[in-house]
Amino acid sequence: MFHTYIIFSKTLDKYYTDSCQDIENRLNDHLNSRSKYTKTAKDWALVYFEIFDSRSLAVQREMEIKKKKSRKYIEYLISKKSSS
Repeated sequence: MFHTYIIFSKTLDKYYTDSCQDIENRLNDHLNSRSKYTKTAKDWALVYFEIFDSRSLAVQREMEIKKKKSRKYIEYLISKKSSS
């Protein structure tokens, strides 16, 4: 399984979108400064994810979310998922 996920740092008030195969290991990377973009904060929390059968589908979805360049869209996804 592959994931497209969004994490949030309250300290930075920022979202970060990415894709991976092992979501627990990847979140651990973010929390332990093993990711260039996310190393400035230690409070990243997983707020949204989608599951895909292939890496290419996960990356495609990641790019769709990133192309929107919209915090409102990300927050819409999160709210839609939590109301399900």
